[in-house]
Amino acid sequence: MSFFTLRSACGSLGVQSSSLTVQLGFHSNENNNFLGAFVSSPKRTKIKKFSIACSSTTTAARGEPVSRPPAWMMRQAGRYMSVYRKLAEKHPSFRERSETTDLIVEISLQPWEAFRPDGVIIFSDILTPLPAFGVLFDIEEVRGPVIQSPICSEDCLKALHPIDLEKLHFVGDSLKILRQEVGDHAAVLGFVGAPWTIATYIVEGGTTRTYTTVKSMCHTAPNLLRALLSHLTKAISEYIIYQMESGAHCIQIFDSWGGQLPPDMWEQWSKPYITEIVSMVQNKRMKGTGVDVIGLDWTVDMADGRKRLGNDICVQGIVDPAYLFSPLPAVTEEIQRVVKCAGPCGHILNLGHGVLVGTPEEAVAHFFEVTKSLKYESSSQNHAMEESKLLV
Repeated sequence: MSFFTLRSACGSLGVQSSSLTVQLGFHSNENNNFLGAFVSSPKRTKIKKFSIACSSTTTAARGEPVSRPPAWMMRQAGRYMSVYRKLAEKHPSFRERSETTDLIVEISLQPWEAFRPDGVIIFSDILTPLPAFGVLFDIEEVRGPVIQSPICSEDCLKALHPIDLEKLHFVGDSLKILRQEVGDHAAVLGFVGAPWTIATYIVEGGTTRTYTTVKSMCHTAPNLLRALLSHLTKAISEYIIYQMESGAHCIQIFDSWGGQLPPDMWEQWSKPYITEIVSMVQNKRMKGTGVDVIGLDWTVDMADGRKRLGNDICVQGIVDPAYLFSPLPAVTEEIQRVVKCAGPCGHILNLGHGVLVGTPEEAVAHFFEVTKSLKYESSSQNHAMEESKLLV
């Protein structure tokens, strides 16, 4: 994965900067090239997530000295936690849990209360905003998300309308409460889905393993698909700004199914719409920003990524989430290895993917305990080109 950060003025935890981060996923390939603000697509590119951030982690993102790498995990709140499973028994509907302010706040704070990460992620779903612009859906126990009226023709587009943010008040209300709850001790994160990923659900009618309908639409009805992606781009941009204005320091943009596209098709059907989102947010919230953070996942060695990207680029990652099933000493060694390879400046520690179902809670706790015990040598931060030195 790789991501890029845009900065602007923002006060949080004493940090006078926010950032817009774009994250892409790819497999290690010595022929990977980075062009402009986005990573060019190699043969096995997997686009996974993009973020807009305004938090204490921006100190590291700017490459400024920090005492240790800040850390948080994607999917911090969820089924691996026993307290979440107990709550889910009382409230079995996922949409109830993710669309009720009190439950959103309670679930979002569960990992904060247990582990004290450097970021608190709102409990939500990338499909949550769909009804607010005319796409109704259900979540079934076996099938998962089901779009009631998939878009397959120009007439179907008529059902879409500008996003009605009032219908998403529970998101804004939850973010405001989370800001109050964590105060200046952690970043509050929201998230959205990228246009291509959201389009796959809307066109396919739900989840799919083949993506044949939406991929064929690229050729059989390209104007229809472009119109849908353009509508999604505007709606998602407004939703991002709404979350930021409601108190989110960080907005993660997931292009979960961008990796299903061949590189040339991703360049045509995903990248331009993400670029447009970046531009819209810049114009409305973050004027004068620049892109400067690239995140990697566990399929790329951190040392190799640093070597290829250079030390003037900030990075995020990259512990394989499967490591959390290993003995705790192995987790410790992997965290230390990743941090050393990343270097003493401009690194945000994270998993290369979300926390997996069944992950032992003690392993998650250990991850954060180890991270908080790390300390950079001040001399190493003055020589970022050298190997990172840790005091452990």
